[in-house]
Amino acid sequence: MKFQLFLLLFFVIAVSCKKENQLEDEIAKINTDIKIERFDRLFSEVTSNNLSKLKTAYPFMFSEKYKDSFWLAKKDDTLQIQLFNQVDKTFTHFDDTELEIESLFNHLKYYFPEFNPPRVITTTNDVDYRNRVIATDTIAVIALDSYLGSEHEFYGSIPKYLKANLKKEQLVVDLANEYAKKYTYQPQRKTLLDEMIYFGKLMYFKDVVIPFKTEAERIGYSQTELDWAMANESNIWRYFVERELLYSTDSKLPGRFINDAPFTKFYLEEIDTDSPGRLGQYIGWQIVRAYMLQNDIPLKDMLIKPTEEIFNNSKFKPRK
Repeated sequence: MKFQLFLLLFFVIAVSCKKENQLEDEIAKINTDIKIERFDRLFSEVTSNNLSKLKTAYPFMFSEKYKDSFWLAKKDDTLQIQLFNQVDKTFTHFDDTELEIESLFNHLKYYFPEFNPPRVITTTNDVDYRNRVIATDTIAVIALDSYLGSEHEFYGSIPKYLKANLKKEQLVVDLANEYAKKYTYQPQRKTLLDEMIYFGKLMYFKDVVIPFKTEAERIGYSQTELDWAMANESNIWRYFVERELLYSTDSKLPGRFINDAPFTKFYLEEIDTDSPGRLGQYIGWQIVRAYMLQNDIPLKDMLIKPTEEIFNNSKFKPRK
């Protein structure tokens, strides 16, 4: 009997893997071909003779309230030159990152046929890491000076839990997250569960459009942090349920369980410092995954479903 169950399990896994491979092959055939526009390099080489030409090509990169003299002085600023040099050193070759962006766009085009690949433009923004990616319908602007590596000297004053993801490997994850926010609709975000499901939708979106990134990279955890979350999933869920937090509208809850933080604030001395932040997002991710396993529904339809629909029909059970 055990051998038969093993064979059945092996067969199910084999069929599932074959279907996934066929899907990825089909998506790859979309073959989105993009050209990364290295505005950061163009600006580092600008002169008074060609500045007007660059402004014509990239008007959205220049605020009209500043005169040409401002931009020329900025280009020659010592800190700016250091930024240019470090970015050029880290991103001398952009081929791997470009392939990841193309794969992301292939997946977006497959699941959202109306999607048209935007112009992808790289820049520097004085290490404004909170605004490192901007995506609109026509352009995607990526600040490369926010992806120099978590231990880079430029990030010395940034909290460790934030600078952990300021590395090249997270660039396409951040870009995918911007598109996740564009395609996701949440009728309301009043309760903790609303917040959990919203971020769960974003996470599942990334499962689908960047399957080539690891689960840890998709949520922005180290592998150790992800392992901790998985090992303690049942305890986290019990904490939420026993304290009746899921339907609470307490404005302090997002700060404890959803927002970026060095750890999740359970107010339990024995586990707080060991836990990663954003565990409410993690549980929301697992709920949405459970919902998609239980329901045959397209990605774009799930992204607009209300909290109650997803939670009530997820049959979610945490890992034990």
